[in-house]
Amino acid sequence: MDPEKNYPTKPSVADKDADEALKFIVAGEVISMTPEEEKKLVSKIDWTVLPLLFGCYFLQYLDKTLINYSAVMGMRKDTNITGDQYSQLAMLFYVTYLAFEFPGAYLVQRLPTAKFLSFIVCAWGLMVACNAAAYNWGGLASLRVLLGVFEASVAPCLMLITTMWYKRSEQPSRVGLWYVGTGIGKMVGALTSFGFQHYVGQSFKSWQIMFLVWGLVTISWGILVFLFLPNNPMTSRFTETERRWAVERLRSNMTGVENKHWKWYQLVEMLKDPQSYLLGLIVLTSNIPNGFISSYQATVIESFGWTPKETALLSIPSGAIACICTLSATWFAGRFGMRGPAIIILLTLGFTGSCLMAFMPDEGNVAGKMVGNYLANCIGSSLPLMYSYAGANYAGHTKKTTSSAMVLIMFCIGNIIGPLTFRAADAPQYIPAKICMVVTTATAAILTGVLMLYYRWENKRRDRVYADHVHQENSEFFDLTDRENPEFRYVF
Repeated sequence: MDPEKNYPTKPSVADKDADEALKFIVAGEVISMTPEEEKKLVSKIDWTVLPLLFGCYFLQYLDKTLINYSAVMGMRKDTNITGDQYSQLAMLFYVTYLAFEFPGAYLVQRLPTAKFLSFIVCAWGLMVACNAAAYNWGGLASLRVLLGVFEASVAPCLMLITTMWYKRSEQPSRVGLWYVGTGIGKMVGALTSFGFQHYVGQSFKSWQIMFLVWGLVTISWGILVFLFLPNNPMTSRFTETERRWAVERLRSNMTGVENKHWKWYQLVEMLKDPQSYLLGLIVLTSNIPNGFISSYQATVIESFGWTPKETALLSIPSGAIACICTLSATWFAGRFGMRGPAIIILLTLGFTGSCLMAFMPDEGNVAGKMVGNYLANCIGSSLPLMYSYAGANYAGHTKKTTSSAMVLIMFCIGNIIGPLTFRAADAPQYIPAKICMVVTTATAAILTGVLMLYYRWENKRRDRVYADHVHQENSEFFDLTDRENPEFRYVF
C-alpha cells in the first residue's frame, strides 16, 4: 500500500484547534532545503534567538541571587533584619513565583510570547532597582514578592521559544546555552560584590549601588528583547523561504509551534500523565539543595573563616563549575540523545559534594569542604535537562505550556523547602541542612532512572499497539498531545 494515497489534501482539523504553523504551511508552497541551507538557517536562528534568551536567564538568576551577595556586604546590619528574616526573604520569592506559575502559563500562551517576555524583564528589573531604596524587612519583603511575580514566567517563556525554533535533538544544547547564564551569573555576581565592596562613600551603601546598577541593566535588556526577539518563526523578520524552512524542519518534533487557543482538556491530561509526577518529583528533590546554592553558599563560605571580600572571590569557582557542567551535560544529551544518564551523572557529582560538606570532620578540612561546596553546584546544572525533558516529551501547546509551569512549580517548592532547612539555630555548620541535601539528591537520581524506564516501556508499547498506523498529512501541526498522537515517541 502506498501511504501517500491515504494523505488528505487539506488539514482535517478545525482552525482554532490547529497549530498556527499549519495555517502557515498550507498557505504557500513548500520549498526543499539542502543540508547546507539548513545549517546556515540554524546558525541564523542561533544568532537571532540565543543571545537574547541567554541575557534574560543570566539576569533572572543574577537578580534573584543578588541578595546572596548583599548579605555579606552589610545588608542585614543596614536593614536590621535577623537570620530568620533573611531566610524568609529567600522563601517569599519562591512562594509568589509558585503562585503565579499557572497564571503565567496562561498568559504565555495567550499573548505574543516575545513581547510578554520583554514586559516581565523590564518589570522585574524595576523591582531590583527599587531594592536600593529599601531600608527595612518590610520593604525588602515586598520587593521579593513582586520579583517572584514577574520572574515566574521567564523559564516557561524561554522553554517555549526554544521548542518553537529547534528540533528535539537540538534542544538540550540550546537550553544549555541560555541556562549557562546561571553559572555566568554566579561569577559576575561574585565579581560585582567584590568590586562594590571597595566603595567607601557615605551617600549609598555598596549593596544599594549593586541593586540599582543591575536593575537598570535588566530594564535595558527588556527593551532589546522587545525590539529584536521574534514572537515565532512565522512572523519573524526572516525571508519567506527561511520562515517556511524554519517551520518545516520542526515536523519531526510532533510538538507543533504555537497555538493561542487555550484547551482545558490538555491541562487535565497533563495532570493525569504519569510522566508529570515522576518529572515533578525529580525537579522537586533536586532543587531542595538549590536553597543552599542560591541563598546560602556565600554565607557558608564565609563561615569557614574568610573575609567578605575573600568570600566574594571564592564564590567564582562555583559559577565556573556550573558553566562547565551545564555545557558539557547538555551537549552530551543532545549529541547522544541521553538526557536521563546526563542528569544522573550530575546528581552523582552533587551527591558527592553534599557528602563532603555533611560528613567530613570540621577540624583541618576546610579544603575538602570547599571542594564539596563547589561540587554541589553540579546539582543545579541538571535543571536544563529537565527543562529539555518537558520541552521534548509534551506535545499540544496548552499541555506543553502547563507542563513547563508544573516543572517550575516543583522547582519553587524545592527552593522554598531548601532555605527552611538552613535554620539559624544550626549555624554556622548547618549539618541537618547538608544531610537533607545528601538524601534529596540521591532520591532525584533514583527517580530519574525510573522515569527513563517508563519512557522506554511506553515507547515499546506504542510500537506494538500502533504498528499498522498510517500517517496523516500535516498531523504534526494538528496540536495533538503526545498521548493523542500515535506516532509520538518519548526521548529519554
